[in-house]
Amino acid sequence: MTGFARISGQNDKFQWAWELRSVNSKGLDLRLRIPSGWERLDPIVRAAVQKTFKRGSVSVNLDLKPVAGQQLVEINKTLLTQLVETCKELGEEPRVDRLLNVRGVLEQSDEKSDAANDKTLQQEIIQSLNEALQSLKAHRLEEGARTKDMLETHLERISQLVLDATASAGAQPDAIRQKIDGQITELLSKRDDITEERLSQEAALLAVKADVREEIDRLNAHIKACGDLLSQGAVIGRKLDFLCQEFNREANTLCSKSADIQLTQTGLELKATIDQLREQAANVE
Repeated sequence: MTGFARISGQNDKFQWAWELRSVNSKGLDLRLRIPSGWERLDPIVRAAVQKTFKRGSVSVNLDLKPVAGQQLVEINKTLLTQLVETCKELGEEPRVDRLLNVRGVLEQSDEKSDAANDKTLQQEIIQSLNEALQSLKAHRLEEGARTKDMLETHLERISQLVLDATASAGAQPDAIRQKIDGQITELLSKRDDITEERLSQEAALLAVKADVREEIDRLNAHIKACGDLLSQGAVIGRKLDFLCQEFNREANTLCSKSADIQLTQTGLELKATIDQLREQAANVE
């Protein structure tokens, strides 16, 4: 969601430039800076940005100034004279550079006020904004194409790790059965007061805790869902965020159930790859 765009324009009296920047954000966060007197553009700009983007922290800045030689500020000479006289009465040396900063000394000329109400000028400025938005969108799409390649690479690695987990001895029913048989045999050798019913309950509990096939099935379902999202080419950022959370949940459960070193190592690498996928998903609108 990162990008930059700058589009400028000019007529016989004004020159302007739109500067747009975009960085990652979970939602759409718009920061807008518009010159004083042009506040009426605020809702128009916000609507245009919201129509173009759904996610990202987007900064929009409008630099607007008169063409060289155009005087759009007037000095209130009466007020300035009064301020100078007041300084002298107080025994202070009047400094024009400071007095010009007093409110009311510099006034907006009628020409500038008229310009803010000029619908043709406003349309030209908004047209430049739309061009800047499309330029920023194109920049973000270029980054999106590179991000998609990285996401697909991480997803392929996750798919391979799930295959490795499936093939792991700790994920096989026969291996689980043998492990439980060994645990029961060891338990019986140490205690002779365990009833058959209690033994069956313990065996069932151990089997449920050791069987990771359900987690693997869900991981495969998430892999397919993620692949389908990446092929859509639409707004998928929030859905990817959710899938990454689900990926991580199943990987954590797989690791917690594992009593096999190979499966545990596969689970840990799976978690690391999921984190990489999640980091890249933060770049997706």
